This record gives sequence, structure tokens and C-alpha cells, in this order.
Amino acid sequence: MDLQLIPADLRGHGLRLRTWRDDDVQTLLRAVTDPEYLRWNTHNTPVEDEAAAAELLRLRALGWARGEFATYCVTDETDGAVLGQVGLNFINWPMRCARVGYWTLPEARGRGVAGHALELLTRWAFEQLGLHRIELGHAVGHAASCRVAERGGYAAEGTLRGAMFESQRRDAFRDLHLHARLATD
Repeated sequence: MDLQLIPADLRGHGLRLRTWRDDDVQTLLRAVTDPEYLRWNTHNTPVEDEAAAAELLRLRALGWARGEFATYCVTDETDGAVLGQVGLNFINWPMRCARVGYWTLPEARGRGVAGHALELLTRWAFEQLGLHRIELGHAVGHAASCRVAERGGYAAEGTLRGAMFESQRRDAFRDLHLHARLATD
């Protein structure tokens, strides 16, 4: 690890980005078992119960400690309700590059939550972490995610063939639409 990641309290657009807590396990489980989430995302290891969700939270905390990724719980700034997640993954410190991902709970969709959370995280990553490039990948056909990327200034760069799992399968692959944003954009 080249740099220690220290979580920042990120706020704006009525959102607060904070680290995940142990008491978020039921909300996280509800999110990652939501049918629309499952349509576009497949974890390397299934997350189907509270124990698996708790392990996912433990791995997120470990990722922060190792400087490998920075995963934020997106909440309503006023009442603290969990709305989704945004995070940097696969941080490559020598290249000053990372991948970003996001999702929202069903009740938060269509309200601009993902886009605003992406904006907050992107600014922090460029200004505070000194990243040069942030990549964003989503399944081909995921129009909502594509709109979030484009509105966030993430230019479409192309399609990566067979770069992610098919929905809920670990034996078949689908194409990924790649976007990216540079600190100089």
C-alpha cells in the first residue's frame, strides 16, 4: 500500500457519505438481494443472509485499512436514512487510478442520489487522494447507470467484451460499458 486511506465525512446535495457500520447489515442485505440490483450485479461470493452481509461489511473495512478501496454508505444528510453506496475499488496507487461503483436502494432511485454521490466521491478522489483517472464500468444495457456516468462527466470509452459476470451466474460473462474521467477533465 502506498497511501493510507482515511475516511472523510463527505456532504452535499442533501447527502452524507459515511463509512458502513455494523448496524447497517440488514440494510445492506436488503440492498444486495433486491431484484433490480441482482439484475446488474453479481458478487464473487453470494450474499444471501446476514452472516454474508456482515462479512461484506468486514471486507469493506479491511479494504479501507489496506488502502485498496474506499466504500461509502450514502445517507440522507437530514435523517440519516441509508440510500445507497458509492465507492472506489481496485485502487492502483502507482498509476493513481481506481474504479468507481454505485447503487441505490429502491426507494432512492430516480432522485439523483447516485449522481450526486458520484460527484462527491469523484471530487474527493481527485482533490484529496490525488487520483488521475477514475474508471466506471456497468453492464451493457444498464441505461440508468449509463446516464449517471455521462451526467457525472465520465466519458464513454468503449466496450470490454466478457468483462463481468452474467446476472447471478459465475459461469457466464457479459460485456461491460467502460467510462472514465480524468482529473484534468
